[in-house]
Amino acid sequence: MSTEILSLYHRITRWPAGHWLFSRAVCIKAPYFGTIAPRFVTLAPGRCEVRMRDRRRVHNHLGTVHAIALCNLAELAAGVMTDATLPPAMRWIPKGMSVEYLKKATGTMKAVATPECPLDISEAGYDAPVLVEVSDNKGDVVFRARIAMWVSPRPARAGTSPG
Repeated sequence: MSTEILSLYHRITRWPAGHWLFSRAVCIKAPYFGTIAPRFVTLAPGRCEVRMRDRRRVHNHLGTVHAIALCNLAELAAGVMTDATLPPAMRWIPKGMSVEYLKKATGTMKAVATPECPLDISEAGYDAPVLVEVSDNKGDVVFRARIAMWVSPRPARAGTSPG
């Protein structure tokens, strides 16, 4: 697993406002995610939970949470979960997403990302689908995404031996 992001999460979230600080740090690294002002709730190997408050800036013309804000939340949760779960010798990139809009999305949204298969070390790249379910304040799943992650070995750095 990536000890870097998990170590940062565990270190920062012990502080007052630590979950907010960790969320800001992730958004500094990947600025587009800042558009939804996410708040990380839980991060562990194989699981990431992120919340998005109900604010006008994430609404569509109907007053519900915009479809792309939901996609943004899902990709964020899936990516951070993948990063926290993979062995350090591996890397990832999303290569596709399929989504289902199950119900009107109103209120605060909670995304939970989990891998559909083990994220292991490998000499070759492989597909690693991640399931993300987004639920509302009542706990009803309003949106589901399956994000296709491409996982592959990190290239060896110059001056290092491969094993």
